[in-house]
Amino acid sequence: MAMKIRLARGGSKKRPFYRIVAADARMPRDGRYIEKLGTYNPLLAKDNEERVQMNVERVQYWLGEGAQPTDRISRMLEAAGVVAKKERANPTKGTPGKKAVARAEEKAAKIADAAEAAAAPAEEAAAEE
Repeated sequence: MAMKIRLARGGSKKRPFYRIVAADARMPRDGRYIEKLGTYNPLLAKDNEERVQMNVERVQYWLGEGAQPTDRISRMLEAAGVVAKKERANPTKGTPGKKAVARAEEKAAKIADAAEAAAAPAEEAAAEE
């Protein structure tokens, strides 16, 4: 049986609340699960201790049994110190788009032109003296 540690959504519309559960990978997201391992409330502040609560011992048990955490859960486990931090490499994510690069080049050209215009009268005054 392929096991997952994942989030199961609860709460009302636009008020999300998640349970951290151990479930069979074939079950639906909000469907049947084997055990509730904790909760996640994204509406709370990031520094709030109650935002993510989990039973670390049971999570470690399920990881030992071969359960695979989802990406979001693995990040929560990394923050809690349960799992070693993974190396994530997405080199294109941080690069600006074409329009942003063009705007930056235009801005740099305007600044350079303004600096030249400001320096020209000072150079003429120095040449006259």
